Amino acid sequence: MTDEISSTDIGYGLPGVSKMSFMRLAVLTLRVVLGWVFFYSGITKLFDPSWTASGYLQHAVPEANPFGGLWPVFATLPLVDVLVQWGLTLTGLGLLLGAFVRWNAFWAAFMMVMFWASSLPLEHAIFVDEHIVYIAVLMGLVAFGAGRIGGLDRYLENTPLVRNNPWLRYLLG
Repeated sequence: MTDEISSTDIGYGLPGVSKMSFMRLAVLTLRVVLGWVFFYSGITKLFDPSWTASGYLQHAVPEANPFGGLWPVFATLPLVDVLVQWGLTLTGLGLLLGAFVRWNAFWAAFMMVMFWASSLPLEHAIFVDEHIVYIAVLMGLVAFGAGRIGGLDRYLENTPLVRNNPWLRYLLG
């Protein structure tokens, strides 16, 4: 990223803050805050022995939900609990640390699509709810290379493992 931003851009006029550093701080803040949301949601489920995804999945109304036949089946699979608990925890941790951001953003977005689909028809929205907003923010984090901004991805990209296996860069960023 270069500092070729005009004086009319975001951050203009903040004393001692360049436009680029303001943007980097905003991306870092989004990554950490969203990482915390995922991590906290996952870790509280991991440490609650009574938590199960089946309670959520049983509330999906099969008659009104276009994917209604899936949720009762998923509600009976213990693997779904493990995937949700560890998926939220690990994607959140990866976002918090700025490690494997593309990989974690992909799986976090996948979970959000599944949560969104299971909540159809939306009670308080037509199409866009918080799950879609999360997906949009995750896409933005990937586009900005948020793991390179105050995260471990910048370090990981310079390791011999990644330099010798360039395809690994697709998981970073």
